[in-house]
Amino acid sequence: MNGPWRERTSQQVSEWFFMVSARPVYRPPTAPKSHRLPAKVYWRRRAIVLLAAITLAVVGYLGITLAFALNNPTYGVSYAARGAEWGRQHGLGGFVTWIETEYYKLNPPKVGGTVKGKNAFGHGQTQVHYPTGLKHLAAPAPIVSPATKPLAGEGVWHVAGRETATHIPTVYEAFVRPNSINTSYVVGVAWMDPTLLKAQLYSGSFIPGKGPFKYSAPISAKNSENLVAAFNAGFRIQDANGGYYTDGRMVYPLRRGAATVVIFKDGTMTMGMWGRDISMNNQIASVRQNLALIVDNGAAVPGLASQNTVTWGKTLGGTFNVWRSGLGVTKSGALVYVGGPSLSISDLANVLVRAGAIRGMELDINTDWVQFSTYNGPLNTPINGGNGTSLLSSMAGPPSRYFATWWNRDFFTMSLRDSQTTTSQSTTTTTPKG
Repeated sequence: MNGPWRERTSQQVSEWFFMVSARPVYRPPTAPKSHRLPAKVYWRRRAIVLLAAITLAVVGYLGITLAFALNNPTYGVSYAARGAEWGRQHGLGGFVTWIETEYYKLNPPKVGGTVKGKNAFGHGQTQVHYPTGLKHLAAPAPIVSPATKPLAGEGVWHVAGRETATHIPTVYEAFVRPNSINTSYVVGVAWMDPTLLKAQLYSGSFIPGKGPFKYSAPISAKNSENLVAAFNAGFRIQDANGGYYTDGRMVYPLRRGAATVVIFKDGTMTMGMWGRDISMNNQIASVRQNLALIVDNGAAVPGLASQNTVTWGKTLGGTFNVWRSGLGVTKSGALVYVGGPSLSISDLANVLVRAGAIRGMELDINTDWVQFSTYNGPLNTPINGGNGTSLLSSMAGPPSRYFATWWNRDFFTMSLRDSQTTTSQSTTTTTPKG
């Protein structure tokens, strides 16, 4: 092909080639850019959300239970005691004990000073003339004050609580200062005659737990008819380093060597070292253990001032001067209760010894838990907490606590024996055991 046509064709081919060459090279569409982060970032975020949810749930639960505890009288009279009990129940016992320790370091009892109140050492009947021919323990001798110079009326016994139908006193109370240093404080001492009184251990839903029990608060109308006294028992079981037996059940195993309160089936109460002074037999109704003896053979045991938290209690040990209570038994079998402020274990033992105890033990401690009450009213007639009087007016817990349905700690009661509720009783009584 020559001529114009060939030229035109060549031109067309050139144009076509140019057009094809000018087109952009085909490229497949690019995938959109991904914004996904590495997997570990997502796992980290999930872990954070999960931990936040768990933390919120735990804090919410603790907040709700704390609010409940602060408004629950079974946790104590004061908000501080309620918070402490809540903390110990939720695994914060060590922290609570540290706070208490630091508080008592910063707020020690007052040194020196004088006792306030004209009736600080008691009032009422002191001289008693017993009817002849009736058996009972002799009235206790006055207590020699632990303070250097005794004050008027200090250590003198006064009749308290219901008497027998023949007007024989069953309980005496006396008041002394705890030591020669903290002389503005007063400690109460109660002396009880087990030949005229029968004892009963009331178990609680919290201490010892594992109920129900035959005898639990509130004290019934029937059991109040000849009630004379009621007082606190010992530490929480997890802190008591001892066991618990009642209602024919071994609620917690008994520890050999532990300081032990025993109530026999005839209502007689005594105390001593388990396995040495007392052992299990078919005449025992109840056993309550708490720590170790602080008085033995009529003297304070060695080592009371040590920091041994196992022997003298996991909460505050024995070196701090705080509210404490204790129970002892005299050579004649009488029971002696001591309770009050500014007491170290050494002070507590010393007062027990001065009150005639040959063996003695610590019961509960701290303001909310130390409580001894006596009750008055006509014999064979139901009474309530309004008939009660605290051993010390400064005791935080009122006598009515033992008549409350919510009271969930264990405690002891002392009531007149059946033979002492009428004027025709026998002239003989059972010799106290132990």
